[in-house]
Amino acid sequence: MISLQEGIVPEIRVRSDYAVIAITKHGVELARNLLRSFGGVDVYYMSKFARGDEDVVSSGGAEEVASAGAGGVRSTGSSEAGAEASARAEAANAAVSAAAIASAGTAGTTPVNAAVVGAASPSTTSSPYGGIQLFEGSVRMLFPALFPAYKGIICIISLGAVVRMIAPLLQDKKKDPGIVVIDDKGEHVISVLSGHLGGANELAREVAAAMGARAVITTASDVQKTIAVDLFGRRFGWEWESADKLTPVSASVVNEEQVAVVIESGEPGWWTLDTPVPPNIRSYGSVQEALEAAPHAALVVTHRLLSSAEQAILSNGVLYRPKVIVLGIGCNRGTPAEEIEEVIASTLSELDFSIRSVKTVCTINLKADEEGLLAVCGKYGWPLVTYTPEELNEMPMNQPSPTVFKYTGAYGVSEPAVQRYIGGSVPLALVKKKSGNVTISVGIQPFTEELPQ
Repeated sequence: MISLQEGIVPEIRVRSDYAVIAITKHGVELARNLLRSFGGVDVYYMSKFARGDEDVVSSGGAEEVASAGAGGVRSTGSSEAGAEASARAEAANAAVSAAAIASAGTAGTTPVNAAVVGAASPSTTSSPYGGIQLFEGSVRMLFPALFPAYKGIICIISLGAVVRMIAPLLQDKKKDPGIVVIDDKGEHVISVLSGHLGGANELAREVAAAMGARAVITTASDVQKTIAVDLFGRRFGWEWESADKLTPVSASVVNEEQVAVVIESGEPGWWTLDTPVPPNIRSYGSVQEALEAAPHAALVVTHRLLSSAEQAILSNGVLYRPKVIVLGIGCNRGTPAEEIEEVIASTLSELDFSIRSVKTVCTINLKADEEGLLAVCGKYGWPLVTYTPEELNEMPMNQPSPTVFKYTGAYGVSEPAVQRYIGGSVPLALVKKKSGNVTISVGIQPFTEELPQ
């Protein structure tokens, strides 16, 4: 619990580059939805709206704790967190420099998203709602802590109130975070502050896309019209694996160098601007194709673990994990979470798949209360989808089991559960494997829309 007091900058737990603040019942629901759908954000809302699943660890623990000291300087509770803050500043400065080079000779223009490059990975917590922090007191007193700690702040608060609260904290467009405001019904996402260098314009677009809302951009010109590397695919829940190449890849994008976009899996609709894809950005269907083209930089979207030869693409590339892996799980009653988790991890490793690309877990409705399965899903933030025996029996099965039917009423669990989710005609990556008390099937969510050229 964060207890806000006048004149005291509170300590906060910083796990992401972006924060969401809500102060109403409807705003809290929007914030919680964003936490699930937007690839990891830190959420703050008033304690009176607590649901009981929020972050209850007090500030000052082992994870990063940040506070704003005199003059808005950020201090952290560990050397690692301090290094992260420094890296973020270096990334922003490098991106600003790159943008300046890209816009040299173009009077009166500022590249979009020049400073939208981060150093902190999307939050990874033990609960889908582990990124939520509760506060009591006036939200106005929370902003002095948030301003120096985040690259972007998403406020589900009235626009006028936000303007009044941030006014005393403003410095200049090269230092201020991007500020975005969402109305209480979630219909409009407004870029308010630091639209270009602070990345609020692109942040507003990505948040609006994730919510199905309308982005409101009021700046006179959006001259870059290109990819924000650290927000790439965020609306779909894509996660990048490391931060070390965000800055140089961002520089290649804004400097109009040749950039390869490799979409091996995941949602293909990543280009949503009303202009054509810039000529320096080209799509490829595989890492090998991109390597043969020898681009300056690459954005690689895949659920696969790259081979040693393919790793070369990441010499100046960022790897993104789309949420496409669907797991079908059957297990004996009382199977411990540790056994289920080990089977999942070892199976994905055998398939050369990343566990960070798991989208959901499917099973029979008889397992809706299976404690071990619920614990694993809770740890990784995976939704658990259940089907009735009748729904499962409607799906084609390569290995129907009379024994399973005797106890469950379904001729199979893991295989038909995945098929039901991804479509009965889609081949599975793994039809079925039994290991101890656990049976697992693996499928990949297909997407058919063509890639932009």
